[in-house]
Amino acid sequence: MTPILSIWVLGDGKPGHENQALGLAEALQRLRPCSIERISLAGFRGLFGRFCGALRASAALPKPDLLMAAGHATHPALLWLANQHRVPGIVLMRPSLPLSWFDLCIAPAHDFRQTPAPANVLTTAGALNRVLADSAAERSGGLILVGGPSAIHHWDADGLLDSLARICGDDSGGPWSLTDSRRTPPRFLERLRQRLPGLRVFPHGETPADWLPARLAAAADVWVTEDSVSMVYEALSSGARVGLLPLPRSKPQSRVLRGLAQLVDAGWLTPYERWCQTGKLTTPPAPLQEASRCAAFVLTKFFGCPPPLL
Repeated sequence: MTPILSIWVLGDGKPGHENQALGLAEALQRLRPCSIERISLAGFRGLFGRFCGALRASAALPKPDLLMAAGHATHPALLWLANQHRVPGIVLMRPSLPLSWFDLCIAPAHDFRQTPAPANVLTTAGALNRVLADSAAERSGGLILVGGPSAIHHWDADGLLDSLARICGDDSGGPWSLTDSRRTPPRFLERLRQRLPGLRVFPHGETPADWLPARLAAAADVWVTEDSVSMVYEALSSGARVGLLPLPRSKPQSRVLRGLAQLVDAGWLTPYERWCQTGKLTTPPAPLQEASRCAAFVLTKFFGCPPPLL
């Protein structure tokens, strides 16, 4: 019988970070029997405080076989616990600490300009996530995912409202639902409801954790504002047709934007401007299942070839 792997997932309380680590842990669980233990460092401040928090949270857990984490606040505790238990430690996203300190770093290719990447780095097409494609699902309707101002984007509520009015007024798609994010300016949903009263709006703070993956799995078409890179990759992971809504760019040469441009060139994404010309969203080559690919790599690297679930 295949032994059950014990995986500890360290989180900092930020959903975007935790979804990356849980996406990998759950993908491992689909390939091999695993137990997943979550250790939250949210609310602990300072290096010493996070060490104490990690120690208390892990005291009663079974010995780990593998540790993983995302978010800079988790990195020192991840390294310490991995060293204490003498097991591999995997960091999601490029760390601010030296790469050589980690057994494996899994991060988007646009985070590494050097080619090839260091030996302990596995590059991905975007951030990992927990979204799964369901080939048997009947898809219908559309979903709109709205972000907000970011380090590389300004906010243009008027321009975005005009774009959404055109999309929702098109007879070829819909019915449409929309959700926002923690970065969305507070008055935007109010203006949106006034401009498009027929659009179903689901504020992110009022939806459960499994709402977005379920909606993505059912939607035929998904539009995402281009500042919301993690949501772009979640949408691509679902297998839906994905359109990219523009926002003014403050850093047009950003490595993140270069990564999106590569996806557009490869036929994964449809920019809004192209949709305005054709009226169609491009069907992606396949669902983007990077978490599954990385899970197979991790099992091969640290535990031998991945067997099927028994």
